[in-house]
Amino acid sequence: MKRIAKIVLKGMGMGAADAVPGVSGGTIALIVGIYEELIETIRRFGPGAFGVWREQGLAGLVSYLNLRFLIPLVLGIGASLVTIAHLVTWLMAHHQLLLNAFFFGLVLASAWVVMRQVGHWRWRYLLPVMLGLVLAAFLPRLLPDMSQAGDATLFVAGAIAISAMLLPGVSGSFLLLVMGLYGTVMNGIKSFDLGLIAIFGAGCLLGLFTFSRLLSWLLRHHHAMTLMTIVGFILGSLPQLWPWRQIASYRMAADGQQVALAYHYLAPADYAAVTGQPSQWLLAAALILLGIGVVICLGERREVTT
Repeated sequence: MKRIAKIVLKGMGMGAADAVPGVSGGTIALIVGIYEELIETIRRFGPGAFGVWREQGLAGLVSYLNLRFLIPLVLGIGASLVTIAHLVTWLMAHHQLLLNAFFFGLVLASAWVVMRQVGHWRWRYLLPVMLGLVLAAFLPRLLPDMSQAGDATLFVAGAIAISAMLLPGVSGSFLLLVMGLYGTVMNGIKSFDLGLIAIFGAGCLLGLFTFSRLLSWLLRHHHAMTLMTIVGFILGSLPQLWPWRQIASYRMAADGQQVALAYHYLAPADYAAVTGQPSQWLLAAALILLGIGVVICLGERREVTT
């Protein structure tokens, strides 16, 4: 029961992170040391599971699919999305600067956690890090405004968003925001819109079963290089969480959501001068340090041979 409770809490952390544009649930999974187990568990859902069921029965299937890990994790994520999501969306609306500050520190420190798992630095790691940085910077710009689309597009958006959730440093919520669907999906979840949840959830299942197989193969055959690409993704996501920024350009989605296309990144003093809003730099700095401290306390310290 103690292990189950821990897994549920980790799932709740993933769900809370996925509610924040700019933060990935995969990043939280990395921090708490369950990322590779999660990817491998999801990968096992496929035709091979039927063979295990026929040969070993229900008990063998439960063990093969690692359901004692997956079910509490999914329960935690689901509970978080229908509870903490309300708090997170409120904080985004009323205290976005401070919320971003906390997650900026948390995500920044998570890059250190991943590098600790890789071990010693090698110059060959520079290429995957740069690749991750470039992809994190340009991926959102490649996505169109899908806010006026129908059910088929909502299905595709679910597949894209869940794939981003699996990839640390790429926020599924942020990609939904870029596509103009963040408000639609979050409101549907909070109001228990079963039709929307079913269509979006089906897309999520497709993304899970396909993208998890690619990630699992990469982690098994190119472990260090894959982790360093993830470091690039994580570092590339940091500008989306910088507390002191001003929108430079944006577009309006059909649902009235303002979708930022570019930002001016400011120092705290400049932020106050330009926006006329208090920078809250002291509290924000404390929250950045708190985010870093959380990662240091919870972060996976296992190193691997490279």
